Amino acid sequence: METEKFKLMDVFNGVIIPLILVLLIFVLAVYVNVSGTIHIFGSSNVIAVILTSGFAQMIVLGIPLVLGLLWNKWAGGAAGFIMGGIYYVANAGQFTAVYAVYSSGATNYNFFGDLSMLFYLVNAVIIGYMAGALNNGSSNFKRMLGAGMTAAIITALLQLFMNYNYSLSPARTMAHNLWLDNAGAVTVGSILYGFTLAFIPSIALGVIVPILAKVMTWYGIQPMRHK
Repeated sequence: METEKFKLMDVFNGVIIPLILVLLIFVLAVYVNVSGTIHIFGSSNVIAVILTSGFAQMIVLGIPLVLGLLWNKWAGGAAGFIMGGIYYVANAGQFTAVYAVYSSGATNYNFFGDLSMLFYLVNAVIIGYMAGALNNGSSNFKRMLGAGMTAAIITALLQLFMNYNYSLSPARTMAHNLWLDNAGAVTVGSILYGFTLAFIPSIALGVIVPILAKVMTWYGIQPMRHK
């Protein structure tokens, strides 16, 4: 078989695009992230949170979701277990270390035992499995969109419920304060703020991933289906 000739586009795909992604991640981590070195949007800006933490969760849930839609429920669930497991271990370790430093050892919180933290893994499995089961190998865009949106919103509700009721004390306080204004009262503005952080990334995920999956079917970029 004749090898593909080297083209200028190969340099773009193999060098330029990866470097652009590296630069984007660096900018988000240092300049946008609310806990970053510079955080130009501020230390609690909703857009900054969505572009960093929200975007990370979208990737963790998006990969099992797209595999569930394009392949089957088992592939979606398995991918969710891998992605969610990595995200759970990373976040639990980070928060355990952060609160150990802030409390100076006075109170030790083990976020590996935090049920709400564990649900990052559970929800990643659920979103891939549920979308795959609801779509059942269909390439009809409306069905893919319905499956994606249903799975994304249900997992967002589950995570919100766990954060609000079963997370460890510091995280539970943050989850409660998400829906309150600076004076500790529930207002229209605070509800909109809480809704934006809790649901907008999931709604965006439920729309973007089915569109991406549909485009992939046009170009034949999909795994072999096993039912």
